[in-house]
This record gives sequence, structure tokens and C-alpha cells, in this order.
Amino acid sequence: MDIKETQRIAMKTSVVSIIGNLLLSVFKLIAGLVASSSAMVSDAVHSASDVFSTVIVMIGVKVSSKEADDDHPYGHERFEAIASGLLSMVLAVIGFEIGRKGVVTLVSGEYESLSVPGVLALVAAIVSIIGKEAMFWYTRANAKKIRSTALMADAWHHRSDALSSVGALIGIAFAMCGWPVMDSVASIVICLFILKAAVDIYKESLNRLVDKSADPELMDSIRTEILSVEGVEGVDDLKTRLFGNRMFVDVEIAVNGTLTLESSHDIAEAVHLRIEEVFPDTKHCMVHVNPTER
Repeated sequence: MDIKETQRIAMKTSVVSIIGNLLLSVFKLIAGLVASSSAMVSDAVHSASDVFSTVIVMIGVKVSSKEADDDHPYGHERFEAIASGLLSMVLAVIGFEIGRKGVVTLVSGEYESLSVPGVLALVAAIVSIIGKEAMFWYTRANAKKIRSTALMADAWHHRSDALSSVGALIGIAFAMCGWPVMDSVASIVICLFILKAAVDIYKESLNRLVDKSADPELMDSIRTEILSVEGVEGVDDLKTRLFGNRMFVDVEIAVNGTLTLESSHDIAEAVHLRIEEVFPDTKHCMVHVNPTER
């Protein structure tokens, strides 16, 4: 998939996210005000904040898709990892705030004085869960399709909003039944889920910024593919490093030392082309040739 198509899919997904979040925010805000539900009003604000995170994704994808230039000869893919790192921090703040409010309310006992919300707030919470979960799966599918870490982070932001709405649903339902304390309990549990997702996203973005090697399984697949190229007698060294949502491969192959320079070069070129063809995440494969006989 070329850069233009990747960028088109990312931008289309982001626009859908923004429109969906704006519509959900307005609906939940109206429902919260009409049904006297502070939980739903807070949830509406949370959905509105997702627009900001999606804008970060759009900027990250746009910059990372730029061609290499004199200042960045290896490309700009790492900007997408930076964008996903920023999103993980936004997620962490949201999760912490949800948990903090739950703990404060639980300790202070303020939930006893909360007004009983109306049925509209319950309906809004259900619509929010369905809508945000649908946005999660839609964004996740496209993130996997174009191998975008920033878009995947935004997908998990949608999931965090769905979890927030689950907390609102539980709180509203129990408040209507006379047990408003469960709203705070649910908020604390949801906080832990969101923080776990934030940590995972941050670790992934960090790995793509510090030249982490590819997974052992992928390394084995690359080695096998190299050895399958005619003329390659061995793999003396193999290194990979993640670069944003792409990967660099550096390999030293062993070939018959009696071959001409041109023949050795042809084998190296065959390895280079094979790796970049079979493993589309490869940004570039550098091949060094070692003779088996001197």
C-alpha cells in the first residue's frame, strides 16, 4: 500500500471519528441536562475531548507520511510513534481523573446527595457504548490495515470512552435503583482498564523510538526467507530496528568467495528485493556480502 493510500485511509477514519464524537457529545450533553445526570454530562465532555486526540493522530499521520528530505534522510515515520505516545498520555490523564473522582466521591460520601437521573440518561449511556465500541472496531481495523500505531492508539481512546460510558450506565442504573455508590466503584474499576491501555500504548510507541528489534518470530521468518535465495550459503548476522510503523533490516550474508563481484552483487540485490517484497513493513534492507572462501 503506497503512502497516499495510507494517508487517505487514516484521514477518512479520523474524520469519521471527529464527526461521531461531536454527535455523541451533543446528544449526551442534552440527555445529561434534561435527565439531571452529572455522570452523563461528564461523559459528554469526555467524548468532546476525543476530538483533540484525533487531531493529534491526523497531524502525526500527515507528518510521518512526508517523503525523506535533506534534514530527515531516513524519513519521518517516527513522528507517528510520537503522536501515539502523546495519545497514551491523554488516555492516562483521563483514566486517572475518572479514578480520582470515583475515590473522592466514595470517601466523602457525596453520592448520597446526588439527584436521581431520568431514563433519558440511561438511553444516552447505552447509545454511547454502542457508538464508541463501533468506532473502536472501525478505527482498529483501519489501523491494522495501514499498520498505524497512532491510529491504533486512537482506537483505544474510543474504547476508553466506551468504558467511561459503561461506568456512567452502571452509576445511572444503580442511582435509579437507590444505590448511587456503585457509580464511584465502577469509575475506579474503569480507571484501571484505561491506565493499562495507556501503559501498553506508551511502551509500544517508545519501542518504535529507541530502535527496538522486531519480534523473534519475525526475525526467524526473515532469516528463513534470506536462506531461500539462490546463492546464499549462510546468514552471518541479522539485525532489525523498528522505525515508527516501519522496519529497517541489516543483514550479512555468506556467498561463495570464488564468485565475481557482479555475481555477489546480484545475490545481495536478490536478498534486498525479496525481503522488501515479502515483508511490506520493511522500509529498507541493507545487505553486506561475506565470502565463504578466501
